[in-house]
Amino acid sequence: MEQNRLQAAVEAAIFAADKPLSLDQLHKLFENETDCPAKPDINAALNAITDACQTDNRGVELKQVASGWRFQVKETVAPAIGGLWEEKPQKYSRALLETLALIAYRQPITRGDIEQVRGVSVSSHIIKTLLERDWVQVVGHREVPGRPALYATTKAFLDYFNLKSLDELPSLKELADLDAINPPLELDDANQPQAETADEQTESGEHD
Repeated sequence: MEQNRLQAAVEAAIFAADKPLSLDQLHKLFENETDCPAKPDINAALNAITDACQTDNRGVELKQVASGWRFQVKETVAPAIGGLWEEKPQKYSRALLETLALIAYRQPITRGDIEQVRGVSVSSHIIKTLLERDWVQVVGHREVPGRPALYATTKAFLDYFNLKSLDELPSLKELADLDAINPPLELDDANQPQAETADEQTESGEHD
């Protein structure tokens, strides 16, 4: 396939897809073409599109995350189009973010391990929220009495935070201020932590 046509087709495929597309998925998409492009050619097209999106007059960028490639709005123009979404971003408590950070940096980890580090019990609501968001998953059970679940992060977690792999996580020193973990999360320390702390106290005897 001629390179300009391939680049246009790759751009159209990623634009039309409802989720990130990997290099393998893009290659499979074109496998019925009489002149099916090789993976290096598709990768070259991806790089060309990425470079084209870097110009100042483009409002979107091509981003590679854990699941593949996707188009997303550039941060510089995001505030201008915020009115497109009527629903406000979900707000998360500091307790939830601390739990998520511990899972991300110390995985696989049990609920008991998290409680030992944080010094308080982990609310069942927090674990349920992380599982429902598909940010964490149960990857096994520790072979000790009670066989507690071992939690680890998912590709959906990496995708949400614009990461290709766990190697791209910021250092723990950079995470010292959880308020800066990710602006879209919009921490609501004034409203949520009191309710979650109470929840943790009432559920102090619950473990997986």
